[in-house]
Amino acid sequence: MDDKKENGPAYLPLGMCFGMSIGTAIGAATDNLSLWMSLGVSIGLCLGVAMDSLAKKKKDGGESDG
Repeated sequence: MDDKKENGPAYLPLGMCFGMSIGTAIGAATDNLSLWMSLGVSIGLCLGVAMDSLAKKKKDGGESDG
């Protein structure tokens, strides 16, 4: 019952925040805020998942599947 979570960096929320910021800036510049905001969040989600995966792989010693 003692499940402790690691307190490492949270890459998913960071990716979402960066994506939302960049998407908002591009959306405001192109006058199409709703499109670019949603694209920014989705790209940020993908980048957050990728960064988290790379961090876990690096932590585990860089073991490869092949």
